[in-house]
Amino acid sequence: MVYNRGMLVPRAAIGIFLLAAASYGQAPESPAAQNNPANAPEPSGPTIRLQVEEVIVPVTVTDPKGRFISNLEQKDFEVLEDGKPQKLSYFSRERAQPVVVGLLLDLSNSSRTQWKNFQTAATELALTLLPGKEQFAGYLIGYGNKAELMVNTTTDPEPIVAKIRDLKPGGGAALYDSIYIACTNRALIKGEPIEPRRILVVIGDGNDNASSKTLEEVLEVAQKNLVTIYGISTSAYGTRNEGDENLIRLAEETGGRVEYPLEDIYKDVQGFAAVPQDEGNFAFKVGTGGFASAMSSAIFRSIANVAGEVTTQYILRYIPASSDASGKFRNLNVRVALPDVKVRARKGYYPTVP
Repeated sequence: MVYNRGMLVPRAAIGIFLLAAASYGQAPESPAAQNNPANAPEPSGPTIRLQVEEVIVPVTVTDPKGRFISNLEQKDFEVLEDGKPQKLSYFSRERAQPVVVGLLLDLSNSSRTQWKNFQTAATELALTLLPGKEQFAGYLIGYGNKAELMVNTTTDPEPIVAKIRDLKPGGGAALYDSIYIACTNRALIKGEPIEPRRILVVIGDGNDNASSKTLEEVLEVAQKNLVTIYGISTSAYGTRNEGDENLIRLAEETGGRVEYPLEDIYKDVQGFAAVPQDEGNFAFKVGTGGFASAMSSAIFRSIANVAGEVTTQYILRYIPASSDASGKFRNLNVRVALPDVKVRARKGYYPTVP
């Protein structure tokens, strides 16, 4: 049983929990057939909300070197809601958990110089996270001057790969609008957001200069829709920009992480500047393909890190001790009874109000 940090779930009706998806609209019975963005469902009618009882908290635990710790037991975890310990009612450490993944691809001018690498990253992610099995689904949103649902929810990676192959960058960056579309206007898989969970992977630098939505607005929408956001940053060569903070915040507050595959290309190359050569000083010898190989390896490592985390999480559930039905944001803190570990989980959730 899975889904994102802080999800409220009816104890006896998990299988029909889609009725409580606050802003997603109606769920089609056959989402695999929804490959044409023209078929994207439009939200209609009043939002349906249910009074629910149980909270679901997926958690990732890693050691100081970033390696997943996968042998913990229920007794090793403690969940605090607004500072108050909660009694766990469910624990699981299943692998290959069902997910629905939204790929958000930056099509702005800032992507031009490394566009082929970004296409490669998006393609590999689609093929890795959508292996053609029914429990794994995904969709594609591209964002330039505006955000657009380009391939609706499907279990087949081929339409997504084909679309990525045809895209070209240019214009501004409507990142926030792309997150809003992912949370409000696409075909659903039956069982969301419990099984499968909802994941977004942003392939971009985190900058936004064209959205009608704000960072605060889309962060709240993502938290309400129980989305975990991951980032594969397109920042290169150790440079950082103002968008990095946006990407980090979106990831950390929803329980995800950000990878920087193009920042440390030279970290394992030492002393190259101290060896003069007629053809010039380069970390990788010109004409050998060493730089391209190092860049490809870095991208594949980042993809493996994201994919590994998405499918390797502990699932905790509890019934909140608080009876407050105000719908206000509730803070979550997950502790693990081990020294020197990194615990990654959603920072809170919005309880559903009838």
